[in-house]
Amino acid sequence: MWLIVGLGNPGREYAGTRHNVGFLVVDVLARRHGASAFSSKFKAELAQVKVRGLGALLLKPQTFMNLSGQAVQPAMAFYKVALEHIVVVHDDLDLELGQIKLKRGGSAGGHNGLKSIDGQIGQNYLRVRAGIGHPRSKAPEGAAPRAGGVVGHVLGPFKGKDAEEAAILVEHCADAVEMLMSDGLEKAQLRFHSLKPGGA
Repeated sequence: MWLIVGLGNPGREYAGTRHNVGFLVVDVLARRHGASAFSSKFKAELAQVKVRGLGALLLKPQTFMNLSGQAVQPAMAFYKVALEHIVVVHDDLDLELGQIKLKRGGSAGGHNGLKSIDGQIGQNYLRVRAGIGHPRSKAPEGAAPRAGGVVGHVLGPFKGKDAEEAAILVEHCADAVEMLMSDGLEKAQLRFHSLKPGGA
């Protein structure tokens, strides 16, 4: 059994924001694989699917980002999911919009959702890092950083061309989850680390 966790914040006001990329990826996987209806369990929305013949649980924590581990740990324990079969999909400011990086373990890199999960189950799970870009990359050269710029960026919606690129990113992240499960980390890294943002 696999546990696929998409990170985000619950509530209509956060739907479609950069911080909710993980939720969007889980929704794509649910649609692709004919998931059972999501039900409320473990402080999360939970559905079951089969991905390439492998059983998987799709989890969207409803705790708000900073407490994501409170949903992941009880689901992992109840279904006896091995740590190496947990995949967490999350937004990443340090990657250009559209970039995808895959890894196992490592630091949370300032991401509060990952910090919460690390505190509950340790660090040695798989991560799908979905690049959302950093607001500094859009600021005029030499301009001082705006106060609250990062928060406004991650909690803001994708717009215009960014929305088009984000839609491609979400589909590619779902592809990456599927390949991680069926072919392993190294093959998935070879496939997705070389992707150009917005590319095929």
